[in-house]
Order: sequence, then structure tokens, then C-alpha cells
Amino acid sequence: MSDNSDKIILDLCGGSGAWSKPYKENGYDVKLITLPEYDITQTEFYGKMLVVRNGANFCVIPYKNIYGILAAPPCTEFSIAKGNRPRDFEAGMRTVEACVKIIWEVRKYAALKFWALENPRGLLRQFMGKPRYAFEQWQFGGNKRKATDIWGYFNEPAPKVKEFPFADYTVKYPCGSSNGRAWGKCEYPTEYEEYINSLNGYTAKRAAARAITPEGFAKAFYKANK
Repeated sequence: MSDNSDKIILDLCGGSGAWSKPYKENGYDVKLITLPEYDITQTEFYGKMLVVRNGANFCVIPYKNIYGILAAPPCTEFSIAKGNRPRDFEAGMRTVEACVKIIWEVRKYAALKFWALENPRGLLRQFMGKPRYAFEQWQFGGNKRKATDIWGYFNEPAPKVKEFPFADYTVKYPCGSSNGRAWGKCEYPTEYEEYINSLNGYTAKRAAARAITPEGFAKAFYKANK
């Protein structure tokens, strides 16, 4: 294995850190910048380094060795599932803008290998335009139909499943009807149990579980952008 310890991967709003996990496992210096430890909307820029704070907590990161940036801002205000309930686009875009500003600032001083910003398919398209890449989790061996958009500058990972495995997660009844409810189960790897349990409330736990990047996609993205 090559020494990647001098290559920094910024995982912005990464929650569980599932997307950046393959980089960490292969020796990259992964900086998981996520709540409650750090709030990227409180990022400050000094010379050739950035400082991310949240109250008394802070993290100082020099630009020089930043190799790639992964960003997953919260999707709450852009989610189709929110239906007709009131939306606060300004609040939602505040975090998106913080991610993009970090990418802009780092790019002034570092030749980024890649950067990628993801969100479940929804209304963020109305502000960010058509994504560079889109996929569903089942295409990488996952057990969900969650459609996801990615904007950025990166090599596209190659899906390993070409045909939708309809029968695998479809419930069939004796009367002949069927549904795909099994695709909506809130399941996640047991290694993230502690992370999920650290959150308050059923809604927060369920949202975090559904937001965990599937292992198959994370590994494919790493393979294409290492």
C-alpha cells in the first residue's frame, strides 16, 4: 500500500463518515468536519489555512495537502419528501454555500484531485443546476432505491449492477398485487450503531440512517478517485 498520509480528504457534513471511509482505510488523512463537533458555516480563512469552529471547538487545516473534498450538506429543505410543508431555502443554501466557498478557497492554493457535493434528488437542482452524476443505491449493491445527485469535479464511479433487481426487494401477495416497501426499510451496517444512537429523537436517527453512504458506492467512488 502506498503512503497516503500526506493527502488530506475533507469530509464536509459527513455525519457517519461512511463516504470517506475507504480513504481512511487506505491511509489518507481524513478530516471529518461535521456537527456537533464542527459547523462549516463558522469557517474562517487565514492565509493558506482554514479554521472551522463550533463554539469552543475548532479545527485548523492547511490548504497545501488537501487532496480531495467530499460534501454532503443537509437535504431537509430540498427534500421532495417534505411535500407542501414550508421550506427555508435560505437556511438550506447557507450550508451548501459554506461547502462551495471552502472548495473555492482551497482551490486557490491547492490542485484538488477532486471535489464532489451530493444530495438526494430534490429541489437543490433548482439552485445548483443539473448534477454531474446521478445514481441509485441499488446500482452499487445497496438495498435502497434512494436517488442521489452529485455535482463537482471527479471521475465517475462505475455501477456494478446494470439491471434493477425488482424481485429482490418487492413484496408479493397471494392476490397477485405487489409493492416495493422493502426498499424503504431503514437499515444500516451495525458499525454505525453507536453513531445512530448518539442522536436525539426517532426522526433524527432515521434521517441519519438513511443518509449513510452505501459501502458499495463509497468503494467505487474511491476506486475512481484515489
